Amino acid sequence: MKQSKIKKAQMRRKYHVRKKIYGTSERPRLSVFRSSRHIYVQIVDDSAGVTLASASTRATGLRGEISGANGNIPAAEAIGTAIAKEAISVGINCVVFDRNRYKYHGRIKALADAARKSGLVF
Repeated sequence: MKQSKIKKAQMRRKYHVRKKIYGTSERPRLSVFRSSRHIYVQIVDDSAGVTLASASTRATGLRGEISGANGNIPAAEAIGTAIAKEAISVGINCVVFDRNRYKYHGRIKALADAARKSGLVF
């Protein structure tokens, strides 16, 4: 089955971002995925192939903090704060930011700024 032009462009952008970024045990990778309705983020150690921490707008623990829509900038800020708290509780202070194939603006920028403000270094 053929891939569409849009999917090929997305995969090309993802490749160009990921060829420069690799998560180690000292500095794991903070990977972001966004859909039209939700935002998912996880901290991954690529050398071991393990997810160390994760947060999303679909998590039941964050439902009280997020009011209204789950795919907007306030929700991204709540997820950034949550992943920073979870990472620090696990013992992770420094990460490498993987924006995946998305531009660094809007929800992605809000998530990164909130994570930085909460104590995560990248």
